[in-house]
Amino acid sequence: MKKAQKGYKQLTLSERVQIYALREKGYSMEDIGKEIGRDKGTVSRELARNRHPSTKAYEPVQAEEISRKRGVKQRTKAPLKNPEVFLYVRKKLWEDGWSPEQIAGRLSIDIPGERITAEAIYQYIYGKGKKYKLQRYLTRRHKRRRKKTGRSVHKEKRHSRIPGAISIDKRSTKAENRVQTGHFETDLMEGPRDGKTALSVTVDRKTRYTILSKVPDKTADNKQKVLQFTLKTVQSVAKTQRPVVRSITQDNGPENTHHKQVSDALDVDIYFCHPYHSWEKGTVENMIGRVRRYIPKGTSIYPYTTQEIQWIENKLNNTPRKCLNYLTPNEVMEKEANTYKFRRYRKHKEELSQLLPVNRCTST
Repeated sequence: MKKAQKGYKQLTLSERVQIYALREKGYSMEDIGKEIGRDKGTVSRELARNRHPSTKAYEPVQAEEISRKRGVKQRTKAPLKNPEVFLYVRKKLWEDGWSPEQIAGRLSIDIPGERITAEAIYQYIYGKGKKYKLQRYLTRRHKRRRKKTGRSVHKEKRHSRIPGAISIDKRSTKAENRVQTGHFETDLMEGPRDGKTALSVTVDRKTRYTILSKVPDKTADNKQKVLQFTLKTVQSVAKTQRPVVRSITQDNGPENTHHKQVSDALDVDIYFCHPYHSWEKGTVENMIGRVRRYIPKGTSIYPYTTQEIQWIENKLNNTPRKCLNYLTPNEVMEKEANTYKFRRYRKHKEELSQLLPVNRCTST
């Protein structure tokens, strides 16, 4: 009687011969397992899986060949062993900057009949692909995989310092549950601490449709002008009387103190997160993290031209999202906007640039 093995190893030909001989003598699965040092479940699966397909008889040499062929087939069928899937994953990861979840979810749409899991892509990136430093193509660029941890929450809810601020607690359930288009979140993405120029990021909660606009400084006056102009542009292209912009959610930064002018101009309610609760506008926070792939943290916004920012906006709106069943924000917005279009034209960009003149030199 052999001792049970630690860790699983494939059965050898000699073990299969023993199984055959002991089975012929009338040994039970449990007794055979004890004799060869294997679990009885291993013996049971071996006799069930590696029998002759027509006679159903178990023969050691034939069982060895069936097992070998199955192993070759499984290794060949592994998702990243398929050249078409591998090239798709490489292109979307390296060239388009998609996450493993986006690649896995979109694969079956772009290549019907093919499947891969996000975990398989992550294992490749942090396994065999580690020598190629593939993690640099991920959003966060972590050198090692990190465990998901819970997030601490401030129990105390302080009052907003913004005059006349309406609490996010009063925001409609349709906005909260993302069942209606037109509920936007907005925030400023800053460059270096001593930099003046910033990027206004505005996102629709349901479709994740994103609008990026450069602002010359972080003052309330310029933030108001940019936000008011961009959302009014969205409203102006509507082909119906239905409201396009229904609500806006923002934080308690000093750049948002002119919210009343924006609210009156757009005829919408503006809601404010609780102080130090930035996750309450998690949609725009997540989007800022995505923008950081193109404009890294600490990089000045000043050198970026309007065309370059528009390019980033188009990339974001044409990238599939897991939360959208791997459709892109543009695709979902197109379905939502069957009676009006959320499309900005070049003339509106030119008007905005005249309203807020900023540097247009090419970035280096």
